[in-house]
Amino acid sequence: MTAVFDTADSRCVDRIVVSPNIEPRVGGRRPDLLLLHYTGMENAAKAIDWLSRPESKVSCHYVVAEDGAVTQMVPEALRAWHAGLSHWAGETDINSCSIGIEIQNPGHALGYPPFPPRQMRAIEALSADIVGRHAIPPGRVLAHSDVAPARKIDPGEAFDWQRLARAGVGRWVEPEPADAADPGLALGARSEMVAEAQWLMRRYGYGAEVTGFLDQPTAFIVRAVQLHWRPARVDCRLDRSTLETLRRLVAMAEGAEAIV
Repeated sequence: MTAVFDTADSRCVDRIVVSPNIEPRVGGRRPDLLLLHYTGMENAAKAIDWLSRPESKVSCHYVVAEDGAVTQMVPEALRAWHAGLSHWAGETDINSCSIGIEIQNPGHALGYPPFPPRQMRAIEALSADIVGRHAIPPGRVLAHSDVAPARKIDPGEAFDWQRLARAGVGRWVEPEPADAADPGLALGARSEMVAEAQWLMRRYGYGAEVTGFLDQPTAFIVRAVQLHWRPARVDCRLDRSTLETLRRLVAMAEGAEAIV
């Protein structure tokens, strides 16, 4: 299936490059989740070329280049192939409920440079436009690492989630500062602290099981929480800073729901 379209969904789009890697959203879902990635490729031109090839079997709705140029590749009404095997709040078909933005950045394997100011301004404007038109709630503006914590770490700890939240996109809580004297619990630990963290992560939407045992899946979710919410130290270890940040996050989310 190839969608031919010549009208962009967002006023922020600079050009359209059509990807063939698309299909209808399962069950006619309307998008209610915004998912942010980085490309992990050397430059935006290579990323767009790859995303437009049938053999890649991947696509996204938008690509934001380092200079802020926005390319739309899939109409928002259709299902792009960007999330892969993923989970959030009981949903496993994230592609059918989401809009995916690929942010040009070579990623951790290629040096992980900062996201330039022009690029961040473009991401902010595009994301605000999307969440406004689709009424996407703050708790459903997520990182690829949030929905696929065992596989993905993008867009990573350097991405400015706080800036997006100030623009009305997503959620941000002030993280509890990491304490050098608290190395945290490592893989294999058993404690009530682990059980509480698992409960909080599950409550927020992560696919955690409450066992009190810090197994590998739990460690990956701890890393995802740190990448998004406590980026000062990303180490998969459950310290009190990560736990307290989780408490604040869930309290903020549940307070917002109570107001609604």
